[in-house]
Amino acid sequence: MDTFIARANIDHCLDLLKAHDTSDETRATVTRILIEEEKKLGDAQEELQFVESRAVACRDRAERQRRLADALEPGSVERRVAESLLINFEWLAKFVQGSCEQMRRKANGGLL
Repeated sequence: MDTFIARANIDHCLDLLKAHDTSDETRATVTRILIEEEKKLGDAQEELQFVESRAVACRDRAERQRRLADALEPGSVERRVAESLLINFEWLAKFVQGSCEQMRRKANGGLL
């Protein structure tokens, strides 16, 4: 049950970080919560696969957003919003990838 709740909380945090208008303060708070929830998952192989699947989804989302932003008129309001979202998606993909690397090290007997 705790694993289910931690996963749901992680998904919720990731959703919050997708917004184009996420402030630095909100991002820091949600990031702290995200780290706490990831720690609850431990180093089980199943949990590593879960985080890796989220990393793939984040990378895919960033790539789709990049294509969308590139297709919009340079200088337009729509492009600026799309580029703002792209920055958040790229940051999120990088963050989740870092979490994967930490979990892999822990699963392989290394330290976080």
